Amino acid sequence: ASLQRVNASLSTFDSTSIISRINQNDTLVVVDSLFAHVFETAWQVSQNTHGAFDITVAPLVNAWGFGFDPTRRRTQTTIDSLKNCVGYQKIALQDGKITKTMPCVQLDASAIAKGFGVDEIGKFLESKGIANYMVEIGGEVRTKGYNPNGVRWRIGINKPDDDALSVNNEIEQVIELTDISVATSGNYRNFYIKDNKKYAHTIDPRTGYPVQHNILSSTVLAADCSTADAYATAFMVLGLEASQKVLEKNPEIKAYFIYSIDSVNTGIWYSPSFKDIIKK
Repeated sequence: ASLQRVNASLSTFDSTSIISRINQNDTLVVVDSLFAHVFETAWQVSQNTHGAFDITVAPLVNAWGFGFDPTRRRTQTTIDSLKNCVGYQKIALQDGKITKTMPCVQLDASAIAKGFGVDEIGKFLESKGIANYMVEIGGEVRTKGYNPNGVRWRIGINKPDDDALSVNNEIEQVIELTDISVATSGNYRNFYIKDNKKYAHTIDPRTGYPVQHNILSSTVLAADCSTADAYATAFMVLGLEASQKVLEKNPEIKAYFIYSIDSVNTGIWYSPSFKDIIKK
């Protein structure tokens, strides 16, 4: 029931959801508390990452074939035109309603809603008096207390090998967590190849094109999973150096990056305090 409420609010694949009705320019729709919370979190992350995270990226995600409208339309002219409809400053939440500066603005919460769903399940368990749990949906995780062996929850970070079918699950690193959330973004699962070129699902809302930065996998720790989810995506867009600068200004967020050095070799960088949770 908790997940159904999340979908009814934030799923773009449900034509009757709140977010879908907003995308359809239904002026009568009033947002619920779930939507409002996600919107406010998204807005904050957008500001902190200079627009690298942006829930108005929907027209571009659809154009590249990764959204709720799978038609691929990606000429330079089309992308330039769609960029005019993208920008988190073009929407606002006022008196329970979303206002847009342009009717073509559409929202896509897929880079934050999954983490929010994890949070909602965690809160539900806590409301039932459960003090020890690990909730995972599609790689996004929220932990509380300890595992059945009385130690911190052990979570694996996958090696970022191209694996669209999720067959390979080789572990790069194991981390030990309690009372914190973790989310990982990467372009090694959701992509397609056309004309010998790889198109990854993470779209830079500022350029309109799939990201080509050196980060292969972005793992983020935060107090709640929706925040971790959003930052993990933003760091994929920003690349290594720009992400490090954001982390310096937001010390409550911790990250572990696997990045490409060249066509063969990879490197690892993580926040200084991240070393405390790496399993020795």
